[in-house]
Amino acid sequence: MKNLIYFIISFVSFSVIAQIKSEEITIFNHQIELPGTLTYQKEKTPLLIWVHGSGNVDRNGNQPGTPVKANYIKQFRDAVNSENMAFFSYDKRTANAKNSPFLKGYKITDFVTDVKKVVAHFKKENRFSKIILVGHSQGSLIAMLALENVDKYISLAGAGETIDKTIVKQITKNNSTLGEAAQTQFDSLKIKGKIDIVNPFLRNIFSKPNQPFLISWMKLDPKVEIAKINIPILIIQGEKDIQVTKEDASKLLEANTKGELATIANMNHVLKEITKDEDNLTSYYSDKFPISEKLIAVVNQFVKK
Repeated sequence: MKNLIYFIISFVSFSVIAQIKSEEITIFNHQIELPGTLTYQKEKTPLLIWVHGSGNVDRNGNQPGTPVKANYIKQFRDAVNSENMAFFSYDKRTANAKNSPFLKGYKITDFVTDVKKVVAHFKKENRFSKIILVGHSQGSLIAMLALENVDKYISLAGAGETIDKTIVKQITKNNSTLGEAAQTQFDSLKIKGKIDIVNPFLRNIFSKPNQPFLISWMKLDPKVEIAKINIPILIIQGEKDIQVTKEDASKLLEANTKGELATIANMNHVLKEITKDEDNLTSYYSDKFPISEKLIAVVNQFVKK
């Protein structure tokens, strides 16, 4: 009986320790509203701030109005919270319908100022022991440009070259003719600053509203930007990623050899554990696939050392 009572007391004590606090916080960048969720076990612990990849991604890793419902950011949040790391993610400016009137002609630097506003908010509060930016995909580059007042930086599935080269490679992999067409469209943007006739098969990328953003994005080289960083860097790349490759991660490490590189077996672009190749794309549309446990272990080790 004594052993049973001890077990119950220990279980209750553990439950109290592991209780997660949650706060809804909206941060403003002028008219832009960035509503987000802060979760943590206790203050004075490391705070990870998520920097989104491309698209209208919300704080949980889903894209409103699309089939993308991977919930990968929410899964990442729960996993790092269980390791006693605080976490904040917000609805990207393009995921919040309230921001629609202010999005005309936005550029990649606008996403950078959004991140800086978020960092400044938590820096001013001084509630957490350090601030770490986790830049995922497109966010890897955006985070590189927003590292003022940040203690550590994690690049997660970040490209190692300019976006025009990345997109052309991705398209060419599936259709070489369309890849050549994409290169022509990018060349037009570089030379003329516009595209006179958008290829109908590439309209979702090169539509007129997207062109100012693409021009601002393709001017930035991740290798040049990461070379400027002087805080600790962790570069993470999944071996099942079909959008960004291990070569990209290697290029980033070559540009800043002070960084660390971790490759994660069976992890894809949305951080899921993938054992069957046919499940790779399916995992973008479902939260039934678990997040990579090795990813969380690598992040935990880097953040806390």
